[in-house]
Amino acid sequence: MFTPVLDSLIILTVLAPLVGVAAQRIKAVKFLGAYTSVGFLFAILNLYWLYGEVHASKVLVFRLTALPGSCLVVDMLSIFMGLVFLLLGLMASIFSIRYMEHDTGLPEYFTLVLAMITGMVGTVFAGDFFTLFLFWELMCISSYVLVAFRKQTWEPVEAGFKYLIMSVSGSVLILMAIALLYGMTGTVNLAVLSGRLGGVELTPAAERWVYFALVLVITGFGIKASIVPLHTWLPDAHPAAPTPISALLSGVVIKTGVYALCRISFLIFPLIHFHWGILIGVISVLTMTVGNIMALLQNDIKRILAYSSISQIGYILIGVAVGTQLGLTGAILHVFNHALMKGAAFLCAGAFIHAVGTRMLDELSGIGRRMPLSTIALCITFFGLIGIPPLSGFISKLILFEAASAGMVWLTIAGIINTAISTGYYLRFINIIIRHESSERVTVAKEAPVTMLAPIFIMALLIILFGIWVQPILGFAQEAAASLLNLKAYISAVGGGL
Repeated sequence: MFTPVLDSLIILTVLAPLVGVAAQRIKAVKFLGAYTSVGFLFAILNLYWLYGEVHASKVLVFRLTALPGSCLVVDMLSIFMGLVFLLLGLMASIFSIRYMEHDTGLPEYFTLVLAMITGMVGTVFAGDFFTLFLFWELMCISSYVLVAFRKQTWEPVEAGFKYLIMSVSGSVLILMAIALLYGMTGTVNLAVLSGRLGGVELTPAAERWVYFALVLVITGFGIKASIVPLHTWLPDAHPAAPTPISALLSGVVIKTGVYALCRISFLIFPLIHFHWGILIGVISVLTMTVGNIMALLQNDIKRILAYSSISQIGYILIGVAVGTQLGLTGAILHVFNHALMKGAAFLCAGAFIHAVGTRMLDELSGIGRRMPLSTIALCITFFGLIGIPPLSGFISKLILFEAASAGMVWLTIAGIINTAISTGYYLRFINIIIRHESSERVTVAKEAPVTMLAPIFIMALLIILFGIWVQPILGFAQEAAASLLNLKAYISAVGGGL
């Protein structure tokens, strides 16, 4: 119906409530987590098959019949982003088996997790605005409910409602941009739209409308990507959501906004025609600076990590602003590295919260001596986020700074300064949990169970592995960046059959 990956995810999502009912009847609710995890693993295997097909033919097109011009387009960038989404979805679902065992409504929880990842994968596979918006809203609606999942308390409800209002506002802006572009070109297909906009000489009035559509796209998708000043939903959503959902929000949901921003900007508003690189560069500096400064002021560990995620989006936008293959390679590689590092960091925080029942950093002082394995993994993720070699975060930051130094050296300077600022709160966090006297609350803390430690250490080991043996993931990121810039191959593969 769609692609092997999307077909398997849709089927798994549809069957999840039935599996949940059966699991509840036989009093084996934990089976739901195993079902979801195996489903993600199966989808990753299907994605590997697609990778081989794309490697051979560069761009795959799957025609849909819902609307003229609607299709799914799979290239290396789609495969790369799909891998990031599915890998972190797998880790979060394994972690959830024990972390969520005391919560009610687990069939709904795992169904929503599957639906959210399905929406993200569908978004990166979409070849037209209709399909993209359909899967985008599936992702958004699922994530709203997951943020407010623990509705017994007011904080998740308030955070979910704030997230809903801001995200819906972004969706309205995206719809306005789609309507403008459709009115000017008569199509919602991304490749055809690109060809029609790039193949004609725009009048001054038409050019102003196109620039207005570009602003709407940056603003609409920027809300989901949490760029400053559109970031305010994220620091509230992270603490309120269950920790595995916080890991997904930070690790992959905000990256979906970055993907959409990149795909549409480079395909429809290429830098050679529309000079938006400086604007993205300014947004990059604001985002990383505000995120890091706000993180310094927090005591809630999930809010610290939330603001850290905002700052990391700023680093990714350095590569987008530069717009070269080297810059985009660094940005795409940092998407992968940050998903691993921040996903693992949130799961480590979840292990602390699960053991002690508090998110306050001062109340977690000394917990590192009670939970040494979780603390070691957290230190690895923090050192990776700082960019200390030989961890994977060092490689992607180095590429980003090198790319910016060629023509936008001010971005490199801002990135280095912000790295120094971020080091302050990462080391403060480590210092409190390791060196301070133990608080009364941590005296009862015990190390996290194996099913929670397993995904944490898998991601920690990958952070080390891809810092030492960087070529496989770096080569993958280079192919993804090349596919984003190869507009001719994309347009000819999709437009040739329309």
